[in-house]
Amino acid sequence: MRVTRTVTAALAATAVLFGGVACTDTKKPDAKQAERTSVNGTYEGLVAAQPAHTMSFSPTRQTKNFWIDTWDEPGKLAYVYLQNGDGKLLGYFVLEGPPVDKCTSLVPPYEVVSSSDSNGKSAVVVPRPSVDGTWSSGSNCNTFYGKDATTGAYIEYGTGFGINPLLFDQPLPNTNVAPMGPTRIEDLPK
Repeated sequence: MRVTRTVTAALAATAVLFGGVACTDTKKPDAKQAERTSVNGTYEGLVAAQPAHTMSFSPTRQTKNFWIDTWDEPGKLAYVYLQNGDGKLLGYFVLEGPPVDKCTSLVPPYEVVSSSDSNGKSAVVVPRPSVDGTWSSGSNCNTFYGKDATTGAYIEYGTGFGINPLLFDQPLPNTNVAPMGPTRIEDLPK
């Protein structure tokens, strides 16, 4: 009986020893986790050494409010001048309201969908169809459109490749630039 107890105790000790080793995670963190830890540590150190300052006045908010105040008027005219890479004005459009880029959407372009997999429930962000029932890549951000000020015609133009838009809420003085759409500045009521 004494031998049985001794053998049982030895087996139990061996099981505890090997069980403890088996439960110990000897894996090294993967490369992504190691880099995440490094970046987070750097960020935390920099924030501690150089915390963000606070402001009692925000010029950015004031300018955003100026934009809202400028365009918060139905039918307000927008003067869009296209400028080439040399600084020369190519022409202009007069629109009802400021132009909008094709990346702008009236509905959220993505939605969060719940899914279940072998690990349980998770949330996934997926593209959502646009108002017109199509799917957009959101890659036409350099294409703008608007409504002509006098005819209501649809106007679309692209920027980039040396073409830069200049937007004003009043016509530029002393320019000898031709209209690129139906509305001419000189035909507008003063």
